[in-house]
Amino acid sequence: MKNEIDIKNWKRREHFEFFNQFDEPLFGITVKVECASAYQTAKEKGYPFSLYYLYLSLKVVNEIEEFRYRIEDDKVYCYASVGAGPTIFREDETFGYGFYSFYEDIEAFMKSALLENERVKANTGLCFSEYREDIIHYSTLPWADFTAVNHARMWDAARSVPKITFGKITRDGDKMWLPVDIHANHALLDGFHVGKFVERFQALLHQA
Repeated sequence: MKNEIDIKNWKRREHFEFFNQFDEPLFGITVKVECASAYQTAKEKGYPFSLYYLYLSLKVVNEIEEFRYRIEDDKVYCYASVGAGPTIFREDETFGYGFYSFYEDIEAFMKSALLENERVKANTGLCFSEYREDIIHYSTLPWADFTAVNHARMWDAARSVPKITFGKITRDGDKMWLPVDIHANHALLDGFHVGKFVERFQALLHQA
């Protein structure tokens, strides 16, 4: 379900019209979040930690309206809810694309996501399904403690879906640090909104 934004009366009209002309309107910010408390919670509840922090990040994405804006046929829509489009790694060192629906109930999310992991791992190739806009593109790079990320892109393809990438967790005493890169379309949101995402995500990781 989605609602069209009235661009003429939108507070971001000039921002949208300006940045929407750019050849590369996506901007990226990379941060580290502390996740020791969340790791302990996931361990106690039996959740795969990578799925647990992805769930928490997807929860934040759905709380912040600007992350649910999409550009379709030169119009802007706001989706009521968005899911996750993760890369799912296989034992043969390839990956496939999956889709996790967002459920507020974490048990429902975990059950659905684990089934999707099994489906993709049991197949070969990229496992492309129909292209959808109500999604966040997720990647995980658990082998590298990165400080920045750049993405492979087709310039003429739809460019309004945010991308979130997680990196290798490192330890510093009792603390655990997770690199997180967020790429988003400047025509739809700004650094302020990415800052809101990081602040809220960190809060949920600490509350977990």
